[in-house]
This record gives sequence, C-alpha cells and structure tokens, in this order.
Amino acid sequence: MTAPALELTDAALAYGDRVLWSGLNLSVEPGEFIAVLGPNGSGKTSLLRAILGLQHISGTVRVAGEPVHQGNEHVGYVPQHRSSASAFAIRGRDLVRLGIDGNHWGPGRRNAAVESRVDELLEQVGASSYADVPMSLLSGGEQQRLRIAQAIANRPALLLCDEPLVSLDIPHQQAVVQLISDQGRNGTATLFITHELNPVLPYCDRVLYLVEGSFQLGTVDEVMNDETLSRLYGAPIEVIRRGDRIVVLGTDVAAGDTHHQHCHPGEEH
Repeated sequence: MTAPALELTDAALAYGDRVLWSGLNLSVEPGEFIAVLGPNGSGKTSLLRAILGLQHISGTVRVAGEPVHQGNEHVGYVPQHRSSASAFAIRGRDLVRLGIDGNHWGPGRRNAAVESRVDELLEQVGASSYADVPMSLLSGGEQQRLRIAQAIANRPALLLCDEPLVSLDIPHQQAVVQLISDQGRNGTATLFITHELNPVLPYCDRVLYLVEGSFQLGTVDEVMNDETLSRLYGAPIEVIRRGDRIVVLGTDVAAGDTHHQHCHPGEEH
C-alpha cells in the first residue's frame, strides 16, 4: 500500500506556556489538497517548518512513511511572493535547476538529462518564454510559476505552499492555484496556507482551520459554517455564501482575521 503523503500523530505546538494547538492527528493521502486557514500567529507557518524539519513540535511527523528531516526530496516548498524581495539576478532557468540539484555540493549537474528536465518543468508551468530572464525583471505571477517548477522538480510526495498568493492579482492567483492543483494528478498532496479561501475553494478536499489554542479539520462545509467558526473563535461568526464564494464576518477582531476577501501577509509563528 502507498504510504500517506503526510502523517501527523498527536502533534502539538507550544511556545513556553502558550499552546497554539495540540492533539492534531492528520493523514494526508496522495493527491489530496488541504487548505490551512486561520489568523496570524496561529501556527500555520510553524506547521510547515516542522514538516520541513526546521522546527521541533511534539508528536510524530512523517512524510511518505519516513521521519521528517531537512532537505527531504519528498517535500516541495512554494514560498510567498514578496514584491520587495525580488531584486536578484538569477535567471528563471537557474532557479528551476536548483530544485533538481540545489542540495548537492559543488556546481550543478549540467548534463543533458538535467537540462531536459528543466525544459520540461518550464513548459509545464508555462514559463519557457521567460526562462532566461533575470528573476528581478519578472512579474509576481511569473516568479511564482518558476517557484512552482522548482518545488515540483523532484516529483515530491508533498507540496507545502506558504501564502503563495500574496501580492498577486486575481488572474495570477487563479493561475498559480491551478498549477499547484494540477500536481494532484501526479499523486502529489498539497498543504496550502492562505488567507484567501475563495481562489482555492474549487480544489479543496479538506480544510484545516487553526485558531490559537484549537483547530478544526474537515470538508469545507464541515468547517466553514457559523457554528464551527463561532466555537473556534469564541465569538459570533457569520459565514455567507454567494454563489461560489464564501465571506466570513464577525466581531472586529475576528472579521479582520477571517475575512477571506482580503489578503494578509505572513504570520509571526
């Protein structure tokens, strides 16, 4: 049998006496798409760091049946796009190549097989036409296409996406989500951190909603409703559905955290 792409068993995250969540049991099957939602400081990015082997949490974390560790080729990672952090001269092609041999010492493996794989990845994400342009000259959407190509270069079992839609306009958001979702056809599972639920709504199999001290895991309908969110936040929350969109409204604090029409950069943990 194929091992789950990700297994968390009795996982817990705490900073001193402050417990962000505990008792988290999660099994992510190959090809599954899970949106990770919640306010800043709820431990979303820390969860990804733990899976990447960069941060310790209590409990057990396994990827493709193996204990987590840094540099795991079973894991791909797509970071946020930050418009202020794009001033670097590396070409798109070179960034993608790092996804193949960036964890090896010495010069990259400039052989025909590697170059062929780079070209294949560039075509897959629709970035062939600007592959030789410095990253600093590309738009946010173009940069994210290249980061996706880098992340999937070794055909990972699990793709971790940390707010990849930040600073992107709606067409680029849709294109990026589609590219990431497409990897599910190859068996790659996805954990997708976002403050923007609506762009990923058509692709979600489940939602993991983290709120300081608690969490809820389930389908979109099971999690994104008045009763569940009101319980998580300890305050009245209203979930409004308009066609294929969801809007979350509540108290001043909760609305700022959960209104999925707006984008909020990053988080502190």
